[in-house]
Amino acid sequence: MSFRRPEHKAPPEVFYNEEEARKYTQNSRMMDIQVQMSERAIELLVLPDDKPCLILDLGCGSGLSGSVLEDQGHGWIGLDISPSMLGVAKEREVEGDLLLADLGDGLPFRAGMFDGAISVSTLQWLCNADKSYHNPTKRLYTFFSTLFACLTRSARAVFQFYPENSEQIELVTSQAMKAGFYGGLVVDYPNSTKAKKYFLVLMTGGSMPLPKALTDGAEDSNQVKYTDKREKFKNLKGKSLKKSKDWILEKKERRRRQGKNVRDNTKYTGRPRSGRF
Repeated sequence: MSFRRPEHKAPPEVFYNEEEARKYTQNSRMMDIQVQMSERAIELLVLPDDKPCLILDLGCGSGLSGSVLEDQGHGWIGLDISPSMLGVAKEREVEGDLLLADLGDGLPFRAGMFDGAISVSTLQWLCNADKSYHNPTKRLYTFFSTLFACLTRSARAVFQFYPENSEQIELVTSQAMKAGFYGGLVVDYPNSTKAKKYFLVLMTGGSMPLPKALTDGAEDSNQVKYTDKREKFKNLKGKSLKKSKDWILEKKERRRRQGKNVRDNTKYTGRPRSGRF
């Protein structure tokens, strides 16, 4: 039922206007879902534990996925086609660099720049022809080929997306493989109507076994490993992430480690000001 899919209502830069953009930091349920999917995408990247990585966030929106990357000690650069979404990300003072860009036009980065890439709820938009000159097949190939070029040869790219049908899955995966990637689809909770999630896991370094999908009977070892962070986001209940005292202190400490000038912590750090909530 296409009327329920936002990509059929308007192009992304139009659909994600000021009102829609602010939902992503004011709606606690939407925030929680976004964080869960970001955590799972990062888990599927299989990043090394002993060093921070530089990750590309494709369709970064208001920066919620970037905040999850920051919490895990990674640097990131985000691209999005919506000026309103990027405006909210800037208001939230995210640490990643932000670029306004159409992914279908290709990525403007040097070869081997990134250790991985994630994308949440974005890939299906590239399957549409929103302008008369858009060709989804060509745009997908341009996107995947430039993504392949800017990743290291041991990197992965993980896309959580909402395919409309099997033909759309075939279109996306065929163009990714044509661009040089290996990999395939991981479907979490395949027997659940609400919890079912599609992740396209792409690899640059050759064919490897795909990660195991999560199921209703999954053991603890297969569950998402960031429950404590998820609970922290839940407790914010729709408030801006930067209003958490712990988040502010962690961010200041990261900036000190990066050699930036940061004000000293005081008893007033992170304390709500009078008249503000």
